[in-house]
Amino acid sequence: MSSPPKKTRLAWQSWIAALCVGLTLIACKSLPEVDPVAPNKATPTVAGTKGTLAPRQVSALVSKRWANASTDLKSMALLEEQATGVPLIAGNRVTLLFDGPATMREMMAAARAATSSINLETYIFDQDQVGNEFADVLIEKQRQGVAVNIMVDAVGAIATPAAFFERMRAAGIRVLIFNPVNPAKAKGNWDLNNRNHRKLMVVDGRVAFTGGINISSTYANSSLFRSKFKKETADGAKVGWRDTHVKIEGPAVAPLQWSFVNLWVQQEGGELPKAEYFPTLSAAGDKLIRVLAGNPAGDSDIYKALVVAIQEAKKSIHITSAYFVPDQQIVDALAAAARRGVDVRLVLPGVSDHSMIRYAGQGFYDQLLRSGVKIFELQVAVLHAKTAVIDGAWSTIGSANIDRRSFLHNYELNVVVMDPAFGLAMESAFNEDLRDSKEVTLERWKHRPWMDRIREWAARLGEYWI
Repeated sequence: MSSPPKKTRLAWQSWIAALCVGLTLIACKSLPEVDPVAPNKATPTVAGTKGTLAPRQVSALVSKRWANASTDLKSMALLEEQATGVPLIAGNRVTLLFDGPATMREMMAAARAATSSINLETYIFDQDQVGNEFADVLIEKQRQGVAVNIMVDAVGAIATPAAFFERMRAAGIRVLIFNPVNPAKAKGNWDLNNRNHRKLMVVDGRVAFTGGINISSTYANSSLFRSKFKKETADGAKVGWRDTHVKIEGPAVAPLQWSFVNLWVQQEGGELPKAEYFPTLSAAGDKLIRVLAGNPAGDSDIYKALVVAIQEAKKSIHITSAYFVPDQQIVDALAAAARRGVDVRLVLPGVSDHSMIRYAGQGFYDQLLRSGVKIFELQVAVLHAKTAVIDGAWSTIGSANIDRRSFLHNYELNVVVMDPAFGLAMESAFNEDLRDSKEVTLERWKHRPWMDRIREWAARLGEYWI
């Protein structure tokens, strides 16, 4: 049996979004003002394999790692730590993964090699070719004695038949449906408006995957510049999805694992089976990472980190955003950066699976374009990536979109990588996207159809709840 069509999920999600509007009309949350002040210490906090490094060790480390950075990464790291309270973690290897096929191959290979545990957290887990193959791998590992624990959002999986998850439960896998739509089925704190949008898999407590990719055949076709298909078919079947994930090895895997376990406990998912979830981790590379796990009760750390990085940018801000509905503070920060000579470029959807979100984001185009921000719309794929690279050295990859839903209401997960070499790989990917994008010029934008202006206005009215 296959999953109901995607339009079924979208219909359900639209209904739930409308209900959430009613539930939150009288309780709108606001994003914090981010106004960095001079740090009160000389070096950022950096955790290593044996605990927090001494200031002298930190100075030596950052001088070596950031010597070729085009910006003052130490200052940016200090301001970001001051805003979020989250330290950097040293000694990691980070592998950039593009689109669904490459990511699924890496994730399934890691799962097949598991000897102790697999913790999987995803927004969507479809019963389709990719979903069934992934489920078969997980069931086989459970039968081999590996502890497999899965957390899936109830809304993201609303079109997935219950029998799909029951098959995994029958094999011994623990499956937790996060924040059920029916409150009678909830065990932990229940709030229909708070969704788990994170994408995370941790294997043996040593290897982690995170980013924007769900477990679904929707991602089976790569974006065209990475696909063997050079043009779409008549029905558009060959146009894939453009997304980004990362594979992480080293000490930063521990806080990623902790984010899974902590959320499992909050949802009262039951006792996890015994396994070595937190092994001793050695340095696996030379990358400095900050792990930011956003939640509705938190302090909007992902948002704060992004705003600080934009405010501190000296040369370039290159953002790829699937769902771009920024608040005024981000718009002002981007505009201010462009006016002070920073190369600000945004790659946004030219093809979208959520037209209302696209129109809401386009409502900001006029202000951004007039400030010197350059906007490009990707033409050859459905854009789903949520990434940014600033000054070629500060990079973020994760599940959070640039909208209020991600920053205020969802459980999200982003990693920040502060490294010029990794930033170079991020810039290369961004430039590939640019080649397949069409620039939106101010002159062209002034002459857009009036019907589009009306749609933008209507979408902006409900942007808080999108």
